[in-house]
Amino acid sequence: MGTAAGSARGLRGLFGPRHAGHTMAADDLGALSLPVGDDGVVIGDDAEGRPQIVGFHRSTPYDVLLIGGLWTAQVLALRAAGTGARVAVETGRSGAWTTLAQAAGAGLECITLHDVGRVPPMGATVGSPVVVVRDCGMRPPRGRVVSSPWQSVLTLLPYLSPVAPRLLRDATLVGVQRVSPQEAEQIGRILGLGRAETDALPTLADGVTLWVSGRERHWVMTSGTDAETGLLGVARRMD
Repeated sequence: MGTAAGSARGLRGLFGPRHAGHTMAADDLGALSLPVGDDGVVIGDDAEGRPQIVGFHRSTPYDVLLIGGLWTAQVLALRAAGTGARVAVETGRSGAWTTLAQAAGAGLECITLHDVGRVPPMGATVGSPVVVVRDCGMRPPRGRVVSSPWQSVLTLLPYLSPVAPRLLRDATLVGVQRVSPQEAEQIGRILGLGRAETDALPTLADGVTLWVSGRERHWVMTSGTDAETGLLGVARRMD
């Protein structure tokens, strides 16, 4: 299998890292472990301390739903920007994102803030991928900017709402943090979770997320780096 992380162009001509392609013999494929996605953003560690990765930069549309806290969404946005993506945040609470946007990119606009419904066309390409973070409350309207090749969409829901079942069914990847027992039952039914997984959701510690993609389930602990903690504080479920 070969992967190539070509040059990633950000705003104002900023280039990301360039790497040569990697190849390996077909007989060695079984040694690979890509728990959540391909090359991409480290979202945390599993119970054995192994890094877990989500590949946001894809040639096909990719929708991620996070039922959880603002802290985790902001860490993912920072890390996506660190991979060379342009991050557009659609939010009705810009004040909660302003410090992060100003601190990211050493003055370059790698994270931009937009009012709900006002995200412009981003022109995503393989050399300039985009991640749109939708922080639009309990009932996010259908976005004018949707996922497309090289443009992924991460929607944050603080809790379940009437639109949650549709978002749960449509998302390619779903992350669930601590929820109430009633919410856990509904989520478990929609995602086809086992009884042990459903019962665990109301007991999760801050920073722990159950990531679900099809039949795959992965418990992940997200811990902030020193820089992330200095900017955002410690992991928390409640905002």
